[in-house]
Amino acid sequence: VQLQASGGGLVQAGGSLRLSCVTSGDTIGTYSVGWFRQAPGKEREFVAAFFRRGYNAYYSDSVKGRFAISRDNAKNTVYLQMNSLKPEDTAVYYCGADSQIILSSLRDAVQWDYWGQGTLVTVSS
Repeated sequence: VQLQASGGGLVQAGGSLRLSCVTSGDTIGTYSVGWFRQAPGKEREFVAAFFRRGYNAYYSDSVKGRFAISRDNAKNTVYLQMNSLKPEDTAVYYCGADSQIILSSLRDAVQWDYWGQGTLVTVSS
């Protein structure tokens, strides 16, 4: 599975961005798909994900209520709508996919098999 993330950019605090992740090489309808982010000097952290074919979304506490993940299986695309952005949201955002991950490992970046190249989001204060 190959993933291509896009949509990052520079935005002022309080603004919005929508990230997209287009996948190829396999249909992702049964995959867990999600978004992680990595700020300079920090580890990659969980942002949001769908577990396998389900449509229940999981979020980190830091983005819950501000970000929304969605998926379009027909287009093999995953989105991350980010609203009310804060300077602390500044990071490189990565989309991930995995066909075998278990629910208890969903928030652990090390457990995910496939990654996109990342897209930079910068939020100015």
